[in-house]
Amino acid sequence: MLLAIGAGWGAVFSLIKIAVSTGHPPLGLMAWQFVSMALVLVAINTWRGKHAPWGQRQIAVYLMLACLGSLVPNVLTYAAAAHLSAGLLSILSATLPLFAFPIAIWLGTDRAELRRVVGILCGFACVALILWPEARLPNAGLALWIAVALVPSLLYAMEGNIIAKWGDGWGLDPIQMLTGASILGAPMTLMLASVTGQYIDPIRPWGAPEWALVISAALHAVVYASYFWTVTRAGIVFASQVSYLITGFGVVIAMVVLGERYALHIWAGLGLMLVGLALVRPRQKSGLVPRGAMQDNER
Repeated sequence: MLLAIGAGWGAVFSLIKIAVSTGHPPLGLMAWQFVSMALVLVAINTWRGKHAPWGQRQIAVYLMLACLGSLVPNVLTYAAAAHLSAGLLSILSATLPLFAFPIAIWLGTDRAELRRVVGILCGFACVALILWPEARLPNAGLALWIAVALVPSLLYAMEGNIIAKWGDGWGLDPIQMLTGASILGAPMTLMLASVTGQYIDPIRPWGAPEWALVISAALHAVVYASYFWTVTRAGIVFASQVSYLITGFGVVIAMVVLGERYALHIWAGLGLMLVGLALVRPRQKSGLVPRGAMQDNER
């Protein structure tokens, strides 16, 4: 399951790169991503025999998740993808736990450890290597877009910490949260895209960018739901190892599908990022749910 999630999530970055290749505006792309995700997630919830409730509290949660966890970070990712390679996007996305840890300390849900602080330093040393002029990035002036590509990880880290601290009181499981956010986000982004002149008319001949957008949105919904399923069955510590696979698959798929190649400094940065992830990852003995508990769940 981890391999499937890592490969699927890693492929999303190459698909995003294809989706922006003809200059489609970020809000227009995000609007149809919301629509595609909503359709896929409604089907998953129907198969589960559940639905996303629409009480006042739940709507507030969906709105927060739609903006903080989807709309803003994905629009920024689409904007950065027009200037950065898919492989770099994969590496930069791995900074999520590096942001999540200090936020957790600030919220009081985690405690500082020297090992994990060193991991954060390794992660940001990776970013420094990528920014180093001798890294031979495609063109000058990409520091701004690298900074833009880091913001989604910060927002995802904020979202994850909010869910971890207050999510138990919402009466929602993670898939219901994602479904509600997608359903609410679809009309909201369609309206924003129309008002700003970024609307993309779907009644047109479809090429690789349009298909890449729809496939990436559906794939994102499936792997996100699969990730949450893995968390409930095997525990967060085991499931968090997917970060390595997402980064690795993202780089390899970009090399195979898009023909991307990277300078030595980029590979050194990737190595530092993986070391940082290994150090920051929580160290718990009970990383897997006991076999008996898993069997009880299955029954």
